[in-house]
Amino acid sequence: MSDIIVRSDGETDPAYGSPPDKRPVEELLRKGVINLDKPRGPTSHQVASWVKDILGVKTGHGGTLDPAVSGCLPIFLGTATRLADLMLLSNKEYVCLMRLHSHAPKKDILSLFQTFRGKIYQRPPVKSSVKRELRKRTIYDIKVLEIEERDVLFRVSCEAGTYIRKYCHDFGLLLGTGAHMQELRRVKSGPFTEDDSLITLQDLKDAYVFWREGEEKFIRRCILPMEYALKDLPKLWVRDSAIDALCHGSDLAAPGVVKLEKFGEGKTVALLSLKNELVAIGTALKRTEDIAKAKKGFVVKTTKVFMEPGTYPKSWKRDGEKI
Repeated sequence: MSDIIVRSDGETDPAYGSPPDKRPVEELLRKGVINLDKPRGPTSHQVASWVKDILGVKTGHGGTLDPAVSGCLPIFLGTATRLADLMLLSNKEYVCLMRLHSHAPKKDILSLFQTFRGKIYQRPPVKSSVKRELRKRTIYDIKVLEIEERDVLFRVSCEAGTYIRKYCHDFGLLLGTGAHMQELRRVKSGPFTEDDSLITLQDLKDAYVFWREGEEKFIRRCILPMEYALKDLPKLWVRDSAIDALCHGSDLAAPGVVKLEKFGEGKTVALLSLKNELVAIGTALKRTEDIAKAKKGFVVKTTKVFMEPGTYPKSWKRDGEKI
């Protein structure tokens, strides 16, 4: 992310709010996210339902994986489920085993991978949850890991909504051999990777049992603060005195801004407290440079509120109200 611009000095009162990594487990269960290692077999919806049964909280997943596909499946808890739609638009990365239907020279396979990248056209497969219309998707990077006879193992970084099963089918057509996806694993979904806090359902169940028995260090390894999901989102920090108004749905005015990262007008931004707590998500009404200079007027339109009113003291008033 670009350098942070400090607009004005901010003050934070230690009596209110708390840093995300200091939250009690009970609050993490309402404002947390799990980087779950989905096994092959169940649907994403079924896995999210099992997490709900284990923890006893509302759940939602960030991006469907087919039953036969394993890997990173972010599971959002409680209030954090409202962040799940951000994951639907985030870039993905997969490791795929593709099987060719007949032999092809290695140099032809490698050459086709180099050309079958960038902007590509796809029509979703018959078994999909979207309308089967031709659409454009971006393949950001392809790395061939191994080729053994008709099996091709590769790693692909792609835009959300790319069907790797269809990619393999179309690859086989262009190669002239035919091909299909044999196995697939998602290794990255937005900021969540298989190398970072990935846990299994068994890990989660054990951690929950230990927590109920008085040991919380394991469940803290399983449940990340919901702010973790904002790693790729531009951020803006607000002063304590502006927070309660935002919690009541107010848009953010220029005097409430303390510091901000660089972003353009119309971008989705995360509004954070000076303790790095997620207050709200909004749409930037101005670009960073204009916000930094603004003395008055609204600069971000609030679209989703995550912090409960009253977390910080009220420092605003309605028309005619005395405080």
